[in-house]
Amino acid sequence: MKAQPPSVNAAPSSTASPAEAFRRPQDPDWHWLEQRDDQQVEAFLKAANAQFDRWFTPLEPLVETLYQGHLARRELAVTGLPTPLDHYTYWSETAADADYPRWWRHPLGDPSAATCFLDLQARAAEHHYLELGDMTISPNEQWLAWTEDTNGDEYFDLYLKHLPDGEPRKLLGDIGPELTWAEDNRSLLLTRYDATQRPDSIWRLSIDADPVSPVLMFKEADPEFWVGLGKTRSRAWLVLETASKDTSECHLVPAQAPATLPRCVRPRENGVEYAIEHRPGYFYVLHNRKAPHFQLDIARQDTPDDWQPLIAHRREHTLEGVDAFDWGLVITERDHNEAQVHLRVIELDAAHRLLRDERLPLPEAPCSLMLGDAPHFDERRLRLREESFTLPVRWIEHDLDSGERRLLKVQPIHGDLQPEQLVCRRLWATSHDGERIPVSVVARTDLLGQRPLPTLLYGYGAYGEVLDPWFSVARLELLSRGVAFAVAHVRGGGDRGEPWYLAGKLEHKENSFRDFLAARDALVEAGLADDARIAAYGASAGGLLVGASLNLAPQAFCAAVLDVPFVDVLRTMENPDLPLTTAEYTEWGNPSEPAVRRRLRAYSPLDNLANLPYPSVFLQGSWHDSRVPYWEPAKLYARLSELASARGPALLRTDMAAGHGGASGRFKAWHDNARQDAFILWALGLAET
Repeated sequence: MKAQPPSVNAAPSSTASPAEAFRRPQDPDWHWLEQRDDQQVEAFLKAANAQFDRWFTPLEPLVETLYQGHLARRELAVTGLPTPLDHYTYWSETAADADYPRWWRHPLGDPSAATCFLDLQARAAEHHYLELGDMTISPNEQWLAWTEDTNGDEYFDLYLKHLPDGEPRKLLGDIGPELTWAEDNRSLLLTRYDATQRPDSIWRLSIDADPVSPVLMFKEADPEFWVGLGKTRSRAWLVLETASKDTSECHLVPAQAPATLPRCVRPRENGVEYAIEHRPGYFYVLHNRKAPHFQLDIARQDTPDDWQPLIAHRREHTLEGVDAFDWGLVITERDHNEAQVHLRVIELDAAHRLLRDERLPLPEAPCSLMLGDAPHFDERRLRLREESFTLPVRWIEHDLDSGERRLLKVQPIHGDLQPEQLVCRRLWATSHDGERIPVSVVARTDLLGQRPLPTLLYGYGAYGEVLDPWFSVARLELLSRGVAFAVAHVRGGGDRGEPWYLAGKLEHKENSFRDFLAARDALVEAGLADDARIAAYGASAGGLLVGASLNLAPQAFCAAVLDVPFVDVLRTMENPDLPLTTAEYTEWGNPSEPAVRRRLRAYSPLDNLANLPYPSVFLQGSWHDSRVPYWEPAKLYARLSELASARGPALLRTDMAAGHGGASGRFKAWHDNARQDAFILWALGLAET
């Protein structure tokens, strides 16, 4: 593990760091950067951006080449897959030169009467930033409600419009993104935040009230719990959920009578998560009570707290989701050994006798497979969304009666590198404790295995999030230049089910970092990756993964990209006034406990920086980010600059008009991606390709 940057890695230009000019000796940890109102904070970030721009000047032609190459490979004018509801068919259209879509509908069976009911491109023209939070049509399809964020700080405004051509009306501001209609066509449910931007309450408003006066339906007092909204697929019940990272509780309200007091399904039990679905007469409860991989129980509608086993707990599978239809259930389950998701169809008769139990076919393995839009409760032609590292996104209609599979839509790919010219391999790394870690790698068929390739290694490893295979048009720019793209499916994610997640959180968090480094070494040992030319990429909690790995093995990588990285772990977790902190205690631990504080201190990237030969580092932050504040990457940049021990530059770019998800418009987002890829190619010695 002694990767060294290739000789061509000399910096394009040499520029002084702003860290020295803005240094405050009385604050060596740069905590003053947390003071957003201090004018010197913005001055520091702008100076770092100016340094970044100067350094990047020689690479700008490459950035433009990558960006234009990306545009040439994708279909810029995009029409979404039409979805029929009860009265109208709905779809989106994005013009070739547009950042945002327009939403259309036409009466069932009459495409000639199409009307545009929401033009996000026009709305975006009024703002420097726009993110759609939620968009929902009333059950009678006469009203449209949506939430939008125009700053990037994840505070949303609520708008209402009478269809087809009513004027949009702003009803509320500074709310959460989620919306759900009751079945009375008048009541709209929404969430609101507390002082730490925790969604802590659910409200109901009547759209015909004047003035609008929301009524409180549910409020959560525990600071570790967040509330959420839902409705059963049967449309019979509104589901009010409150949950921490490891405990949940559901409350039910009849969807036709939303003023009814919520009824708790079963009171919360520490460490027990459950979710609920409905078919007439029955509730289905997916839970992990005495079943760490989850099991599915059934309860009669009049006694929703009396759970009886339906699908037992299994050692080698995790049940991840359940969707109910009038004919039965679609179960999402994950095979631990394959690290592969499956969809399982269970058909039941009126007496709840089993008629069918089968898995739907996979297009290839490994791949991603999920149930698409299915708004009708009696739907027997399922829409499936499939993709992999080598298979562009496609939508399949699967007929349950005939077994026929019909291709509805596939993402077109243009240019010289086509999906059939790519190959994906799955290998298994051995981590520090003997655990086998799945590693996926994709490259050109004519290159993979022929010689060790310059490689980009990606990881996340938190919250049980799964890195199922996904196709990326932007990635083709790297692959076409001979780069291999690899994914380390480390513990802390959910790639091998719920046990995989639990083995990489709290006191087991270091497993994630060791797994990432083991994946890196396995790629080298298999002859797939060039030992001296491996770059790492991590975003958000993935930034923690990469940052901690750099402290453990600074010479393992020739470069790293940390996008909105969570790197000031201990200090963030010690501040309960920040958004997210209290809800994160069950993921990372509460540092008020001395043992937890020591553990966080031992791996927090900022707290473990030392005079080490770090690789070149590209840090990306966002001024309006409420999840990982801008100061986390800024502090890491300042401290790395002061240490001056790295083998290459430390660069910071802060987007002053974006939030956690980066730029909201697709063209700016693609350009930002091209900039990161140009840095990666430079670090891998491929800037001239």
